[in-house]
Amino acid sequence: MFGRKKNANRLDYKKRDLVTLANPKSPISEQYRTIRTNLEFMSVGHTLQMITITSASSGEGKSTTAANLGVVYAQLGKNVVILDCDMRKPTAHQAFQLSAHEGLSTVLAGRVTLEHALQQTDIPRLTLLAAGPIPPNPTELIASSYMTDLLSDLREQFDIVIIDTPPMMDVADARLLANVSDGTILVIGCENSDRQLVLKAKEQLERTGSQLLGLVLNKRSSRNTNTYYAYE
Repeated sequence: MFGRKKNANRLDYKKRDLVTLANPKSPISEQYRTIRTNLEFMSVGHTLQMITITSASSGEGKSTTAANLGVVYAQLGKNVVILDCDMRKPTAHQAFQLSAHEGLSTVLAGRVTLEHALQQTDIPRLTLLAAGPIPPNPTELIASSYMTDLLSDLREQFDIVIIDTPPMMDVADARLLANVSDGTILVIGCENSDRQLVLKAKEQLERTGSQLLGLVLNKRSSRNTNTYYAYE
């Protein structure tokens, strides 16, 4: 297809990072498939191809949600790319055990082509564009015309584009990306979220005109089902 292919040996994915691979029959994995199904229903009648995933603050599980949602979409037969736009604290390459030497920052800087920076994961039909080396000006790169062109190229090449952004209340990057995507998911860590920050993040998303697709409640235990994720 394109990009660099990694070692084909089966990887030992961390249970909490990629539970949809480590334990696909678990209740948590089923919750991710439920999120995917709900999004598929929401896409009827309008485009829902590019999805931004963010949170109000750090540590709430947005990157884990983005990675697992990408896996279950690929398992459905969609050609998926996960775009790590958190260029200050990138983690997507770690979840899939891929390289961070090239990625979004080097593509936007004109050092490599998009095709060269795309990396095939161990999962069929799932591709990653890592954040790349941390640049001195992430927000300026996100707001540039080069980013607009890159997102357009990804729309042409993939069925689903999942954008992992920095937290809403930390920097402006997430608001910029929410404005150009087809919808946004707000991840809330039930154990460590600040209610006021969550409300402010929701208000800021509404101001961008982005469609708020839903909230993913992360780290919420249930006595009856032992689920760790929920979609509301």
